[in-house]
Amino acid sequence: MKIAVTYENGKVFQHFGKTETFKVYEVEEGKVISSEVIGSNGEGHGALAGVLEGQGVDVLICGGLGGGAQAALAEAGIEVCSGAEGDADQAVEAYLKGELISTGVNCDHHHEEKEGHSCGSNCGDGGCSGCGGGCGSHQPSFEGPNVGKICRTHYRGTFNDGSQFDSSYDRGEPLEFTCGAGQMILGFDKAVATMEVGEKVTVHLMPEEAYGMSDPNAIFTVEIAQLPGSEDLTVGQQVYLSNQYGQPFPVKVNAKDEKTITFDANHEMAGKELNFEIELVEVK
Repeated sequence: MKIAVTYENGKVFQHFGKTETFKVYEVEEGKVISSEVIGSNGEGHGALAGVLEGQGVDVLICGGLGGGAQAALAEAGIEVCSGAEGDADQAVEAYLKGELISTGVNCDHHHEEKEGHSCGSNCGDGGCSGCGGGCGSHQPSFEGPNVGKICRTHYRGTFNDGSQFDSSYDRGEPLEFTCGAGQMILGFDKAVATMEVGEKVTVHLMPEEAYGMSDPNAIFTVEIAQLPGSEDLTVGQQVYLSNQYGQPFPVKVNAKDEKTITFDANHEMAGKELNFEIELVEVK
């Protein structure tokens, strides 16, 4: 059996139609025996079903996807487990244990998008923090010899108190992205643009060059009666709502009482200063 996961930076990428890579796992007797990362060949939405079918994929694990993509995957005979998030390897393990339940778009609430974007998430100057920069064409605000090239980097991310929040070294696999394409936060992207292969740098990013400041307009309250299924949600839980175009976007339950529920659509890193140790491994 083969399981494919929409993949970026070790995580489950949250928009099926905009994913640039899949991690494909070969499974035998309920255990992963091998895995590889493949490109989507620039295809989008329904066409991606053909890419996965050509790889012999049996199951797709992803964040959110639309009805057209669901239909195309079903026609290709590919089982879909949507609504996943977090570490890709852990999502596959949870699926194999029967602990990963397909939720799709958890709630049918059509929340207004930010003007000018189509991902339904919080997009700052550094690209799109909610959809991996896939909101369309992106013109970088910086220059460098690596802009437009595929870069592979190792990195370690820490908060100002020294605590680590992410590391490609721990995963044993460099991060691959196109520099200047808006796939990364601005400060990280800008640093890599001028690096040489083998070079290591340390950068301190203010929120404006990371995931932006927290937007109070991204916190909203709705009546539970108008949101079927929300009565079962708990404070702190992360779920997906859909915007007016039916596209899913992640939110966190901030508060809840008998009649209303409050969601926060800000990125979890919004408003935070971040530090990165970056090593440029390869440019191609």
